[in-house]
Amino acid sequence: MSGAPDRLTRVNELLKREIADYLERNPYIKDGGGLISVTGVNIGSNLRTATVKVSVLGSAEDQRSALSRLAACRSDIQKRVARDVTLKYTPVLKFVLDATIERGDNVLDIIREMEHDAEHNH
Repeated sequence: MSGAPDRLTRVNELLKREIADYLERNPYIKDGGGLISVTGVNIGSNLRTATVKVSVLGSAEDQRSALSRLAACRSDIQKRVARDVTLKYTPVLKFVLDATIERGDNVLDIIREMEHDAEHNH
């Protein structure tokens, strides 16, 4: 059964590339505010559902708007996946916000602030 996780990893990466390519080419998504990046895909072990993690560079409103636009385009994205990716089932996509990059930026800001304070306290 060691091949199953490797297969899921390959499917996740394939879906990630396909969805990112769609988002990059779709003006409704691309020009709607906030830069959207697909940071990962986790397909369910039954291959029927997939959680698509996205990062949205912009305000909280940009993030809400981006998720709304993604939800509106979900069926089109799934059709493209069905056309371009050979799977037994076309997974139902669910888009969620990935705050990892944002948290990383916050950590870097804190480190910079600490370094700045240390420089001025000597």
